Amino acid sequence: MFREMRRKGQELSKKECIAILGRATSGVLALAGDDGYPYAVPLSYVYADGKVYFHCAKEGHKLDAVRNCGKASFCVIDQDRIIPEKYTTYFRSVIVFGKIRILEEEDLKREAIRKLAIRYAPKDSAESREREIEREWGALCMLELTAEHMSGKEAIELVRQRKGGSNV
Repeated sequence: MFREMRRKGQELSKKECIAILGRATSGVLALAGDDGYPYAVPLSYVYADGKVYFHCAKEGHKLDAVRNCGKASFCVIDQDRIIPEKYTTYFRSVIVFGKIRILEEEDLKREAIRKLAIRYAPKDSAESREREIEREWGALCMLELTAEHMSGKEAIELVRQRKGGSNV
């Protein structure tokens, strides 16, 4: 169902992909938008246990797209260093493909927003986090992308560097 990577030597392991998802702070969610146009939107997120969680308003283009088609992809760029003298970039990125849904179950929605809050405000107290969640709860919607396939790739120069080859 999902294509194999053409350049296998540049493919990242699942463990490396998960590490990238854990350290990146934003990515681009791609959905099937209006009139067949792709709709890609940059978002903050949290990855946990094979799922990516996003928060959003209770209405808008994103939710309409999710309701119309439950398939999505989410791309995170870990590195993108331009090397002008070589006409290339030293990149590293991950794409997650899967089914996306609006969390309707209140307990799952709360669990997801807490994970997101902890990720972006890790030093805040649980009490403060809960106050903020309650303050925003009425307007809050949570999306859950269940990963069906994940792929990561890096520039060949980074592969060589990791394997002890040339300095880049």
